Amino acid sequence: MKFGGDLHQYEVMGRKVPKLESEKSPLYKMNIFAPDDIVAKSRFWYFIKRFKKVKHSNGEIISVRQIYEKKPLKIKNFGVWLRYDSRSGTHNMYKEYRDLTTEAAVTSCYREMGARHRARAHNIHILRVKEVPAAQCRRPHVQQFRNSKIKFPLPHRVVGNWNRPRFTTTRPRTSFK
Repeated sequence: MKFGGDLHQYEVMGRKVPKLESEKSPLYKMNIFAPDDIVAKSRFWYFIKRFKKVKHSNGEIISVRQIYEKKPLKIKNFGVWLRYDSRSGTHNMYKEYRDLTTEAAVTSCYREMGARHRARAHNIHILRVKEVPAAQCRRPHVQQFRNSKIKFPLPHRVVGNWNRPRFTTTRPRTSFK
């Protein structure tokens, strides 16, 4: 799987095509992160072929729908369980991200795995994504935001006075006490 932009979350449902009219085959449902619905269907068949021995040729997709975040403007902590294939073997991992949506957290996960571990997108399998309460966060880069007295100082800023000339003989003042 290759992706350039952001990932979206899709719920894909499919089943094996019944051979007889009276036969009922079970439905399989998966939540898949993909750039579009076509890639989501492809990833669905990739996993179903391995887990349930149902191929694309003897199966059918019942529905594909995009899942949207209920509160996309609230910041949340996400735990991501993943499995990826490296050059030396297969590894399981748990990572934490602080983001607005599940999709953005998983996109950050793919970017970080590519940067830190040189893992390609097609080698990464997202096993589970869960919103984690602040008290249960394990990673220090997420725990540092639990402090209620956190401050974000602005030590070096340039005040934008756009009416003054761009080039002048005095240096700009950037420290304000």
